[in-house]
Amino acid sequence: MTTFDDRENAYEAKFAHDEAMDFKVQARANKKLAIWAAELMGVSGEAREEYIRAVIASDFEEAGDEDVIRKVAADLGDLSDPEQIRAKRAEFVAQTKAEMVAES
Repeated sequence: MTTFDDRENAYEAKFAHDEAMDFKVQARANKKLAIWAAELMGVSGEAREEYIRAVIASDFEEAGDEDVIRKVAADLGDLSDPEQIRAKRAEFVAQTKAEMVAES
């Protein structure tokens, strides 16, 4: 193997690792957003757990996070607006990244 091949393999491995980490960050941030929304709606117990699963599942409807924002905004109604939800989710993404860095 040449040095070029080694660099290419290292780059591909780093890319795969970064993508996996980003997926985990997004999933954890969506879970935190769902917990936050459930608290605002006064949902608890098994209904809360079902709601968390529904929010996480909504992320697979399309690329990006707008599908999650739409779901949470529709569920919250007048309790929040999409801009506040986006800001809260951005806060959770930053928090989750910091937590994952601290874990490693």
